[in-house]
Amino acid sequence: MSEPKIEGECARRFERVREAFEEGFRDRGELGAGVSVTVGGETVVDLWGGHVDPERTRAWERDTLVNVYSTTKGMTAICAHQLIDEGLLDLDAPVTEYWPEFGQAGKERMPVRHLFCHQGGLAAVDDLLPPEALYDWNAMAAALAAQKPWWAPGEAHGYHAVTFGWLVGELVRRLRGKSLGSVFHERVAEPLGADFRIGLPAGEHHRVADMQAAPAGTSGDAGRLAEAFLSDPAGLVAKAFLNPPSMALGANNAPWREAEIPAANGHGTARAIARVYAALANGGEIDGVRLLRPEGVERCRTEQSHGPDLVLQRSTRFGLGFMLPQDEDGARIGRPGAFGHPGAGGSLGFADPETRVSFGYAMNQMGPHILLDPRATALIDATYSCLN
Repeated sequence: MSEPKIEGECARRFERVREAFEEGFRDRGELGAGVSVTVGGETVVDLWGGHVDPERTRAWERDTLVNVYSTTKGMTAICAHQLIDEGLLDLDAPVTEYWPEFGQAGKERMPVRHLFCHQGGLAAVDDLLPPEALYDWNAMAAALAAQKPWWAPGEAHGYHAVTFGWLVGELVRRLRGKSLGSVFHERVAEPLGADFRIGLPAGEHHRVADMQAAPAGTSGDAGRLAEAFLSDPAGLVAKAFLNPPSMALGANNAPWREAEIPAANGHGTARAIARVYAALANGGEIDGVRLLRPEGVERCRTEQSHGPDLVLQRSTRFGLGFMLPQDEDGARIGRPGAFGHPGAGGSLGFADPETRVSFGYAMNQMGPHILLDPRATALIDATYSCLN
């Protein structure tokens, strides 16, 4: 099989990134993907290639969109941090100050901060929800408001894989009077010219590359979590990823694409991801568009949770709405001081304020990892090697 044509631009100094991108197709099972890097706000890498379909009949184009799963969380967090910057949201105030119905099942005094750093104990809804609830914002918000925490809030953390989006997004909705997807579009994507949506209009579905599941029998995070699903199908880990049960249908359907599921169903390009994070890598502003104040950027990457993760069953580190470089060598998310968010299967966006680097990677062939995939790691390593 011939290697796919790689399109786009790459500064001569960053040729090693192009090589690593090509290696992804040749050696790491890449199907279709894009990678983008900025330094000091200037784009130095903007590459794409491969195919949108497993039959390899349709080429990945410059404007191909793809579902990036939890890479969406960083976009959602920015919308909430803007409220903090404006003095409208207080991390240490009780959630009930903004969302009165949340004060059920012992959550009357839970601070907003716990929702940002996965300490709230609301990683899953215990009661089995109907499949259609996944696409119904009000149903999910009501279920989470009524849910009893799975652990004492603030005393542990566990990845809120899907519920994070509704929890943080409901605060944004209450304070802005608009849906999270609308707020993100109006206050982040549109001002920056970033081709990224949370809730994709039907008229844009023709641009979307279908996601392909990780090959059967692979190890990594996915294999470990699958074992947890099978051993305790009514437990926390299974319900965090499979309740509502329609989550098992995946991302290749119109209801998923059109709904606002702001922890998991953002659709965009690698270029758009890097563009958003370019603002955060440069003091919160790029090309006259300010997303956050400089102190807001620092707040994003201040460690809040570090240690055993009750959902992912490994050690994780979180700032406020963002992942930080992890303990394990293969999950660096940039150098120390960087922050961002990976998506299940491989996608990633991050900002590194120390080097003023931003990075975006998006693909349609999933790997077996919840955190970083070797394809992304190789691209990150190549990026930093070009800075030295």
